[in-house]
Amino acid sequence: MSDEHTRIPVVLVLAGLDPTGGAGIQADVEAIACMGSHAAPVATAITVQDTTDVMGYTPLPAALVIQQARVVLEDIPVAAIKIGMTGSVEIIEAIHTLLNDYPGLPVVLDPVLVAGGGGTLAEDPAVAAIKALLLPQATIVTPNGYEARALAPEADTLDACAMALLADGAGSVLITGGDENTAEVVNVLYGNNRILERYQWERLEGSYHGSGCTLSAALAGLLAQGDECFTAVYKAQEFTWQALKHGYRIGMGQLLPHRFFWANR
Repeated sequence: MSDEHTRIPVVLVLAGLDPTGGAGIQADVEAIACMGSHAAPVATAITVQDTTDVMGYTPLPAALVIQQARVVLEDIPVAAIKIGMTGSVEIIEAIHTLLNDYPGLPVVLDPVLVAGGGGTLAEDPAVAAIKALLLPQATIVTPNGYEARALAPEADTLDACAMALLADGAGSVLITGGDENTAEVVNVLYGNNRILERYQWERLEGSYHGSGCTLSAALAGLLAQGDECFTAVYKAQEFTWQALKHGYRIGMGQLLPHRFFWANR
């Protein structure tokens, strides 16, 4: 086997299945592939949703989720882990144990609590479990404003939310501003108990299904490639913005990011 066959970094993805293909596992696989990495997808939940909203979801048994992950980890040298929708407290507890068994890997945590259409994808006990068990194991966590406020309800500003998440053990925090009422989209990176960088992006028309998955998965793919955090955070945002700019509509609801925009003829 040539060296060329061993150079593709692998990202273990734990996420829910979105039947529209706009978010969840498919979004992760596409974004990670676009970064030049390989996604090893582990399903955590089956969702019932369209491009408008979520109608329901069923978490898989926690034992099955971890069996999927362990066979991959025992066979393949994984370079990063990306966590999206978790589905249940039991799955969160199992992922916590799994991460303890494989320390040192970059972990991107996208705390998926709601869908783009507003439907709930995590109950209150799961939010508390994410905060207690997964935040301390995350290299970087990428909440939107709603998710940041849900994870740090005692905070009165998004900056204070980020400081609370850092105090809970997250290595870095990238709060995205796509859902905030601002002229431009402002994403802010926090670490070392301070703001590290503030990014401003042109706000595009329309709303999008899968933008958070795209950003966090691209970030994981870049970290797997060996990019340092600052570089990976910027590249992931640039890729996501371009994917949204080239977004397309296939249903009656939100636009989907075109993650393969670069392959257009």
